Amino acid sequence: MHINLQIIVLLSVTMTHHLTLAQTCNERQLPGPTLVDMCGESGTLMSFLDSAIRKNEKISGICERVTPIETPDPEYDYIVVGGGAAGSVVAARLSEIAHWKVLLLEAGDDEPAAAQIPSMAETIAGSNLSWGYQSSNESYACLSTNGCCPYAAARVLGGCTVHNGMVYLRGNPTDYNNWAAMGNEGWTWDEVKPFFLKAEDNGEIDRVGRFWHATGGPLSVERFPYEPPFANAMLKAAEQAGFRISQDFNGDVLSGFGMVQSTTKNGVRRSSAASYLRPSRNRENLHVSLNSTVTRVIIEDGKAVGVEYFKNGEFKIVRTSREVILSAGNIKSPHILLLSGIGPQEHLESMGIAVVKDLPGVGSNYHDHVFFMLNFTINDPDTYENNWAAATEYLAFQTGPLSGHGITGIVAQLASSKTTPDYPDMQIYNIGYDAACAPGEIGALRSTGERSVDLASVLLHPKSRGRISLASNDPFEQPLIWSNILSEPSDLDILVEAINSAIKLTNTDAMRAYNMTLSVTALEPCSSYTFATAEYWKCMLRWGRIDLPHGSGSCKMGPKHDAMAVVDHKLRVRGIKGLRVADTSIMPEIVSGNTGTPTMMIGERAADFIKKDSDHLDRMEVPPTKQMYLRDSSRA
Repeated sequence: MHINLQIIVLLSVTMTHHLTLAQTCNERQLPGPTLVDMCGESGTLMSFLDSAIRKNEKISGICERVTPIETPDPEYDYIVVGGGAAGSVVAARLSEIAHWKVLLLEAGDDEPAAAQIPSMAETIAGSNLSWGYQSSNESYACLSTNGCCPYAAARVLGGCTVHNGMVYLRGNPTDYNNWAAMGNEGWTWDEVKPFFLKAEDNGEIDRVGRFWHATGGPLSVERFPYEPPFANAMLKAAEQAGFRISQDFNGDVLSGFGMVQSTTKNGVRRSSAASYLRPSRNRENLHVSLNSTVTRVIIEDGKAVGVEYFKNGEFKIVRTSREVILSAGNIKSPHILLLSGIGPQEHLESMGIAVVKDLPGVGSNYHDHVFFMLNFTINDPDTYENNWAAATEYLAFQTGPLSGHGITGIVAQLASSKTTPDYPDMQIYNIGYDAACAPGEIGALRSTGERSVDLASVLLHPKSRGRISLASNDPFEQPLIWSNILSEPSDLDILVEAINSAIKLTNTDAMRAYNMTLSVTALEPCSSYTFATAEYWKCMLRWGRIDLPHGSGSCKMGPKHDAMAVVDHKLRVRGIKGLRVADTSIMPEIVSGNTGTPTMMIGERAADFIKKDSDHLDRMEVPPTKQMYLRDSSRA
């Protein structure tokens, strides 16, 4: 099919009148991967789209990108390791104090232009931005892949917020009340809620209200501008199946099906780096060094005094006069601690690492949400959502299929028989209808068969616990990840309930209209079980693909009497001065939802703790004129 002449004319008009060409601002070439890299030989559309979004300031943000430094200064007041969901927040907030010099060290590069397109989320997640982690030695899951499960983690400024589904969920208030009940002072829901609000700039405040939400923060929150018609059919099906419909999972109704808000603004992804670092880019006291992999924290006399990092083929050292904050994620934060001699004494000695602090909990308590995909076919032509018309609309107005994430905006938070109705322990996460890699022609078919969609059954409150440990003392050898998922029988039971909840949608008039049909092939070890029985699904869960998307807990927060706690309630590493951890690894129990937003809250809390703990804060306030200058210049 040839491109319609009208589309060519529309493209010309769009390029002439609607694209903001960044010719006078940041001339730094944005890094890859490009859409061509990720999509391969998909025709000229991907090449055109990638080139156009790079030059479109409204999408790529090229004029507001942080300019990284090549060589950090010898010393800083604060060094933040990792520019992901929490690290970007910590660095930006600390740099609000003008006399504090702050260095952010990020192992990856800046986020690619293509990542700003919401519909490309799954494509970005499968790109070379991933660390490529896999768990190993699993005895209860991923048995068809020799006990290896894929683990999601992004090596890029912005971390997981560059490749996640952009779902804005804070978790359940009970999550945080449970943390406090474990002895973590200051972490009740009422105490963390202000930090969620501090971060938030809700674009639908009239709809969601100010009791649960706020405006004026750095993180833009709103629903995707576009949802495919099938998304509304799913909501109708959920209602017909007897599920409650929630207008806001971060509000009064915590369970049911609903159309969630996302961390986007006007049809463009807003990562933690885009939200926090870009507005801070003109602060002279904030330095960002990219492609800088931290290999260890330098400890002298029981205090963190600097870090060693690897950049441009060389090991380098930078020192701190105050603190190091590890925000490297659930895998890298314990990895760095272990390489620094902080962790279980016996394990460190077996790796030939001098023990600085015997801290047995480092790497333990790792747990994760468990994703198990169910594939369904529906009677809808299997056409590409992305085409020349859709791309043109997005470039011009940031609306249409590329401005959403398919049916991912529809999420279910459900309670199994093992919990209370107001504390859901299951999620259904949906994938399909994404406007991603495509040849370009309108109406082009992906296949001649039926369209397929995936409904992931997710375990929100896993009981199983695993461990992160060293494979060797080589900082470039990936650590050993052992999730031990599904080792607890109750985890299997809840997942079976989640699977049956997803299948329940097929027995509604709304889904019968699409002839929605479960499409699954029994794996050989499960062929002897009766299809769709509990035992059948338990077998499929053991042998099928399981994804590990939200790793948490490996540097657990806990009180003094908890021997396995790594950090205290102010996120300070026990027994080491001047060292904190701020990321998902500090969660004593994982939250009841996607972890991106709670991790940014943790970053907000860490920065607040540091400011309040500073001996100089009360005596050395930033002069009002300087505050105004920084605030105004950050918008330049």
